[in-house]
Formats: sequence, C-alpha cells, structure tokens
Amino acid sequence: MGAVDLSTHPGHLARRLQQAHYLLWNTMVSEEITSPQFAVLNALVAEPGLDQRTVGERVGLDRSTIAEVISRLGRRGLLDKARDARDGRRFLLRPTDDGLRTHSKLTLRTARMNQVFLAPLSAEEQTVFFDLIRRVSDAAEGLRNPTEPLAARP
Repeated sequence: MGAVDLSTHPGHLARRLQQAHYLLWNTMVSEEITSPQFAVLNALVAEPGLDQRTVGERVGLDRSTIAEVISRLGRRGLLDKARDARDGRRFLLRPTDDGLRTHSKLTLRTARMNQVFLAPLSAEEQTVFFDLIRRVSDAAEGLRNPTEPLAARP
C-alpha cells in the first residue's frame, strides 16, 4: 500500500494550522501568555465572577487543563479567586487590574495577528472558513459524550 495524501486528512491540516497559529501567537501576541490563558482571561473580562467549571465550558478546556491555566494566571497576578458565599466549595474568578490591562494589550495584538493569519482569505472566504471550522469543532465536541454510542449519533 502506498503513501496517503495527507492534504486530505483534516487532523493533519488542523495540526499544521495549530502550528502556524502557535508561531504567530508567540511572535505577535505574547511569549508569556498562551492562547488558552488569553481565552480564560477574555471569558472573565466578559463575565467576571464565573467559577472554574463554567469558565472551562465557555472556552472549551477540560477540567485538568482549566485548573492549570487558572493556577498560572493566578500566580501571574492576572486573576483573583474568592470563595463563593453561597457555596463554600466553589471559587469565583475575576480579572485583577493587571489582568484587565494585560487583556486590553493582548486584544489589540490578537486582532493584528488574526489579520496576518487570515490574510490568504478574502472577507467572504473568512466568513465561510469560520462557519465550517465552527461546525466541525461543534460536532467534534459532541463526539466527546461517552454516554451515547457513536452509531446512534447523526
């Protein structure tokens, strides 16, 4: 059996896309704050006072990853944790003043990076690209549900 054409394998292309994004992120946005860390900070700027589980759901990170991201942001002084007065087991998260300043600075940089990243596509193609990648990502999220057999899914 001969070699396969990897340009027809979505996983291979997704990995190449992720590598390109990682390189641009480190070059144009930040070497200290990762894209997932920015996503968490962004979620907390939009909705201060969320708990860790909810933030993880908002940005699509699993429990262990969100715990590590929040720990790193806390150590950097970019977010505060406060015990929930109604449920002492939960911590509510808020960006600090430094976190808000960092978010503002990185938001400008990510906008510039995204322009470079998407430059090969026209405005119309960018719209289609986002629609398609969102649909595939949303469907992939559904594949994580272990309670439903794969054969039963549409």
